[in-house]
Amino acid sequence: MQATPFCLRVGHLLPYSMSGSNTTEFTNPSTFILLGIPGLEAAHVWISIPFCTMYIIAILGNFTILFIVMTEPSLHAPMYYFLCMLAVTDLVLSTSILPKTLSIFWFNSREIDFSACLTQMYFMYSFSAMESGIFVAMAFDRYVAICDPLRHSTILTNPVVAKISLAVVLRGGVVILPIPILASQWPYCTTNIIPQPSCLHIAVVNLACANTHVSSYYSLFVIFCVMGLDGIFITLSYTQILRAIFSLPTKDARLKTFKTCGSHLFVISAFYIPGVFISLMNRFAQNVPLYFHVLIANVSFLMPPMLNPIIYGVRTKLIRDRLLRLFTHKGA
Repeated sequence: MQATPFCLRVGHLLPYSMSGSNTTEFTNPSTFILLGIPGLEAAHVWISIPFCTMYIIAILGNFTILFIVMTEPSLHAPMYYFLCMLAVTDLVLSTSILPKTLSIFWFNSREIDFSACLTQMYFMYSFSAMESGIFVAMAFDRYVAICDPLRHSTILTNPVVAKISLAVVLRGGVVILPIPILASQWPYCTTNIIPQPSCLHIAVVNLACANTHVSSYYSLFVIFCVMGLDGIFITLSYTQILRAIFSLPTKDARLKTFKTCGSHLFVISAFYIPGVFISLMNRFAQNVPLYFHVLIANVSFLMPPMLNPIIYGVRTKLIRDRLLRLFTHKGA
């Protein structure tokens, strides 16, 4: 039996094989069994250490970003509003995955209710789509700030920022909703064992004993209409930004302006590059063990929520200065 884990990030679309030896006959399941990382069950406790560390850093880092932006009036600007949205998205995304994964690693709690599995699936993909949309909004903000700075405050007013934010949330929520709805319609009559630590879409749908092409085609549609279009818009924005930067008269001006959008380039890279890596690995490294595919697929979900607050905290001067003042004041 072949199964193809699916993630909104393009690299998770391509197939890789997994063992289908654990099967049992039954009618539609009330629960699924998550195996964790097949082949590395004996190392689950050790694997949980970096996973737990990533989760703690993501929670503390993103809550710190939210606290600093909310308590510092000078940070009440479009760029930081979008950053707060990114922090909330990262908190929900990591929390939708890690607690269940850690319960598998620590307590061998492998069962997950059918409806809970679909709910986890929905949150994973909808908030990934929202995160992609937030990156587009942040790229647009940087484009206006650098290419048309005199009109930045008149273009990105608070009502406009609110409308962009609402559009990002609605798009992520609505576009992804058919994925778990379709998955809930199929009959599952061969096995309820998912060789993953989380309910990835095709890993679930490929357990169905029915023609699930509709789910596969809709997944492709989501990839091209969400990730594909977002990638195009981000590329166009930063192409114009880089052209504006290189047209500045002095090297110091170019470096100073580039630093204002450097952190965005870092976080966007952290979000998209793992997907490209997985795409290449699935295409050219078919002999790589299943556990390596599973590890990379899950880390690609968990890495951005951990890295985003670190990158913004280190590279954004206003946030860094506010954080230093906070600790200095406490120390005094």
